Amino acid sequence: MSIERLARESRTGLRGTKVALLILTGALVLTGAACGGDATGSASQEPGKGQGPEKAEKDTVGSGSTSGESTAGETTARGTGLSGEATELARAKVGEKEISNMLPAGGQKPDPPRPLPENPPEGIEVYAATTNKIVKGPVAYDRQPPTNGNHDPLWQNCGFYEKPIKDRHAVHSMDHGVVWITHRPDLPARQIEALRPYGDERYVIVSPYPGQDVPVIATSWRVQLKLEGSGDPRLRQFVDQFRISEISPLSGNRCSLGVGNPKG
Repeated sequence: MSIERLARESRTGLRGTKVALLILTGALVLTGAACGGDATGSASQEPGKGQGPEKAEKDTVGSGSTSGESTAGETTARGTGLSGEATELARAKVGEKEISNMLPAGGQKPDPPRPLPENPPEGIEVYAATTNKIVKGPVAYDRQPPTNGNHDPLWQNCGFYEKPIKDRHAVHSMDHGVVWITHRPDLPARQIEALRPYGDERYVIVSPYPGQDVPVIATSWRVQLKLEGSGDPRLRQFVDQFRISEISPLSGNRCSLGVGNPKG
């Protein structure tokens, strides 16, 4: 074979090799792109693996949006301005085991119940509904003064009392929507006198209560407020907001023609 022919065949072989190399390189690039696409798809299923900065940022924002919606809901609930006591009070309803269809005192139509306040006094305690059955004889209560429960057939007449009254009669009155204001027997005379005018109001009873742990306590059906004295402005607020309360099962049934002789 001549030198010229060898040279010609060599050039032809080199061109073929270059073409083959170009085809192979192109195939590798396409394969790499396809693998890259699969990796991205896999990363979308497993956050944090194989994702670029843009994808990571989008996931973070998306997660923040979901959290933001939940936080917004909580903020809306708090944004109403309701305290913990008000929130608990807002959920209160007449209990399933509480009787609410008895004849009012004197057989007259009951006074209309009033809705629960949206801004109750700070410090109230709201207790669970139990029962309000009429029972004879002494009744044991979970707290003193009691807030609700079974009670005597006779209710306590509203007014100001200089001596203690029976729990079971007072609880029946609260079942009718009464606010019961109790005070320590040794409360200073001027503070006791400051409580006396409340006894002239409708649906209010005032009486001493031996053994109570604070100077003054205001109680309506299932709601109670402890006070350090009769001059606390929350007492006025409590009486105005909780007498004839809608969660008193027999609210509006009045508190006359019962037992007791209040002092004027």
